[in-house]
Amino acid sequence: MSNRTPGTKRTAAPIVTLIHKMAKQKKVTEEALEKQLWKTADKLRKNIDAAEYKHVVLGLIFLKYISDSFEELYNRLKAEEASGADPEDKDEYKAENVFFVPPSARWRFLQSHAKQPTIGVTVDAAMDAIETENASLKGVLPKVFARQNLDPTSLGELIDLVGNIALGDAKARSADVLGHVFEYFLGEFALAEGKKGGQFYTPRSVVELLVEMLEPYKGRVFDPCCGSGGMFVQSEKFVADHQGRVNDISIYGQESNQTTWRLAKMNLAIRGIDSSQVKWNNEGSFLNDAHKDLKADYIIANPPFNVSDWGGELMRKDARWAYGVPPVGNANFGWLQHFIYHLAPSGQAGVVLAKGALTSKTSGEGDIRKALVEAGLIDCIVNLPAKLFLNTQIPAALWFMSRNRSNGKFRDRSKEILFIDARNLGHLINRRTKELSHDDVMRIADTYHNWRNPDGDYKDIAGFCAAAPIEKVASLDYVLTPGRYVGLPDEEDDFNFVERFSALKAELEEQLKEEVALNKIIRDNLGKINMP
Repeated sequence: MSNRTPGTKRTAAPIVTLIHKMAKQKKVTEEALEKQLWKTADKLRKNIDAAEYKHVVLGLIFLKYISDSFEELYNRLKAEEASGADPEDKDEYKAENVFFVPPSARWRFLQSHAKQPTIGVTVDAAMDAIETENASLKGVLPKVFARQNLDPTSLGELIDLVGNIALGDAKARSADVLGHVFEYFLGEFALAEGKKGGQFYTPRSVVELLVEMLEPYKGRVFDPCCGSGGMFVQSEKFVADHQGRVNDISIYGQESNQTTWRLAKMNLAIRGIDSSQVKWNNEGSFLNDAHKDLKADYIIANPPFNVSDWGGELMRKDARWAYGVPPVGNANFGWLQHFIYHLAPSGQAGVVLAKGALTSKTSGEGDIRKALVEAGLIDCIVNLPAKLFLNTQIPAALWFMSRNRSNGKFRDRSKEILFIDARNLGHLINRRTKELSHDDVMRIADTYHNWRNPDGDYKDIAGFCAAAPIEKVASLDYVLTPGRYVGLPDEEDDFNFVERFSALKAELEEQLKEEVALNKIIRDNLGKINMP
């Protein structure tokens, strides 16, 4: 006979069920809004390729943003009609730097037609109408909603999904939540596209690292291969996060892929960033420099690696090649000199480049690298972990360059270069892709700042960082691979060989047992096959 108190058994199960239910609800609640939205939007994608689908989703998010901003000002003007305000006057919106949205393109109108079989045509017409009313958006917005492979029912559900993003003040919703969702979706689409995604998207942790190291508080920020504009968004975010004034920086960009340029224009507009100086031409920055006279305070860029068809044969006597003519078959040292050419007298650059540029001597590249070092332009080199980039497995490094390393607000570093080997940092986010954590980013950035700043507390750390005199760089034939300078990490004093060997032996024995079991399963299954 049980000694349990009568009734206990009947109430225990509901309590356990309730606890499980509450835990499940908590998990759902804690899952970030953008992740929930992505999962739903991805389900609606069905058989559409991610490269095509991103324009549908991002186009709708952008449309929601400008409609929200318009509606907020519209309602304010409506309330002031007695004082002479006209809510349908385009000049009222231009004065407030808000896009004018005609009636047939307003979100409320689109949502009311979301269940109609012609909704794709309606959204395309809305995009056309917005471009007609706003010259700065001409040729920017996607008109892909009436395509046959986009199911009208799924499009209607997507409109409802985007329509429910956040609640509360329209301006805050547009600037913060919608901007964050847009940026998150860019990253997810880049992951979904894999190699092609890397052409328009630099991994966020790499962008964050570049910006944290350069600290672009004030001045002109330039990216001549700007992709979807992530460098600019992160620069503005850095200023805002450090209580600076966002208006103290101005952005200049260029992109040769028109589809990517459109993404950049939308990405910047949804953040309220002036993109009037972000230019497109299909020749690209080398053959048709859209900012010939620009001298930038900061250059932040991730140019395509090892490009062979960059038009180098047409520019053998170009004024930009002050440190040596780059080889026709590789644009890496063309990019480096393009960046230097556009730096202001105290300008700084932080750029991503294929790791091979640190050691290559092909077609005069070693001579150019030597000239850059001897000119005192190279400030810091960071060796990055593998698998950070979506579009290539080529190892990469960051180059930090400065026009003025002897004076200015930092200490004189003209006689040395800082090398950081960050290959062992980062963590996997899937089988093929790594990212740097915020702690990783700050460890690298703080090391650079402690070395660069007059009051910094910098020390070499074996296996991670070393400040090398130019004489040592020269003795190593101007090879800039950080591993040559930082050495090997100090072994931990408490390393126990016997303990480590025993653990590895036990692991091997377990794997051998597993192999035997798997082989038996395979043999048994093969025995069940009836051969003719």
